[in-house]
Amino acid sequence: MIIGIGFGSPLVSLLMLIITASISYTIFRAIKKSVGTSITDHNYEEYKEKRREYYYQQRDKAYKMMEEYGLSDEEIERKIEEEL
Repeated sequence: MIIGIGFGSPLVSLLMLIITASISYTIFRAIKKSVGTSITDHNYEEYKEKRREYYYQQRDKAYKMMEEYGLSDEEIERKIEEEL
C-alpha cells in the first residue's frame, strides 16, 4: 500500500493506494483459501466433541489426583505435564 504514496497528484496517489490495497486483499484471500482450515463445517462438530471429551477427561483426572493425593492445582498441573 505504500507504493501509491508520493507519486503525482493526491488523487492519483489515493487511486494507487486503493488499487494496491485491493490487490493485497485479493492475494490474502487467495492464500487463505488455498491453505484453508483443517476444520470444515462437516467435521467441525466432531472436532468440537473430541476437544470437549479431552477436557472432560483431563478434568476428571485432575479431580481423581486431588482426591487421591491431596494435591494443589499447581501440583496437579505439573504431574499431568510430566505424564505427557
